[in-house]
Amino acid sequence: MSLRLQAITREEHLAFVRTRPSASHMQVPSWGDVKPDWRAESLGWFDDNGGGGAGAGGDGGGTLVGVGLVLLRPLPKVKRYLAYLPEGPVIDWHAADLAERWLAPMLTYLKSRGAFSVKMGPPVVVRRWSADAVKAAIADPVARKLGDVEATAHEPGAVEVADRLSRMGWQRTEPGGEDGFAAGQPRYVFQVPFAGRSPQEIHRGLNQQWRRNIKKAEKAGVQVVRGGYDDLPAFYELYVETAERDRFIPRPLPYFQRMWTALTAEDPDRMRLYLAHHEGDVLAAATMLTVGTHVWYSYGASTSRKREVQPNNAVQWRMMTDAHELGAAVYDFRGITDTLDESNHLLGLLRFKAGAGGEAVEYLGEWDFPINRLLHKALDLYMARR
Repeated sequence: MSLRLQAITREEHLAFVRTRPSASHMQVPSWGDVKPDWRAESLGWFDDNGGGGAGAGGDGGGTLVGVGLVLLRPLPKVKRYLAYLPEGPVIDWHAADLAERWLAPMLTYLKSRGAFSVKMGPPVVVRRWSADAVKAAIADPVARKLGDVEATAHEPGAVEVADRLSRMGWQRTEPGGEDGFAAGQPRYVFQVPFAGRSPQEIHRGLNQQWRRNIKKAEKAGVQVVRGGYDDLPAFYELYVETAERDRFIPRPLPYFQRMWTALTAEDPDRMRLYLAHHEGDVLAAATMLTVGTHVWYSYGASTSRKREVQPNNAVQWRMMTDAHELGAAVYDFRGITDTLDESNHLLGLLRFKAGAGGEAVEYLGEWDFPINRLLHKALDLYMARR
């Protein structure tokens, strides 16, 4: 029997997320406020037979057993929408009846809301590579992509989830963008497990270069402090410089100001800003996001000046120690490239993150369900021309 799906309040949505050890920061109600070009809606899956949920609620009673933040974007000139659930929804992805019980009601509901296509990012891990395996892959002259290298671990059940989605008619989005960085959310990320580890153990897990750079920053007098809303322009100045150096298009300052206001209103620790100071200069800055026991390094920025005092390592180590104090089970460096090509400028970022001693993680990636195939194809052509 399928679950009942309906719109829920932000309060119901947030209360459910708080019962979970981990949910993406893009699946909390406040994330919808960060995206004003999209219409956000909180969805709830209800089990009317009771059983296994976080709490009762909804117009028809029943137990709330899953939630999702859906972002609806109108197609130009028609009242039809692309429905997007980034890194979600928050449901039982390994349920044997995933298609019929969980996803079919979602598609029916979104179709009734005018969706012509649905995009989602199942938070399901497929494979993991240890930091040593990543290091060996980078050094291997034959290896071209991380996905082609033997993984350290394969997550049970991930292949079954992909098979269920394919049989239902979902289509995996082909990786786009540059070298594995998709147009949507990253398929490959780098994470450092914290659960059951002391700060000393985490520090010992850093590679020699990281430990040396942290000590060098301390000796040079680099001070890492927490900032607030008024410090966002200082962060942004470094961010624009970083964008020019690393060849990406920067988001505007109001995006970060809106992000800060929305996320911290929901939870004062949802978003933090850290800045590395040295002799009156701000040399590096980064934002940190927290949902439950999952902490993300979100945006980073630095200047090319005084790189020898290692402000980036100093900022990261401060964020990692603070994340540990918050009870984090995992510290997530977010996206990495899957290319192992020495000539690629993104390989340096992979090396930096791998130096933290964690693991590269592959998720299932993003999937599309074209409700109206003609409009879905038109959107694909529009996006390809951008």
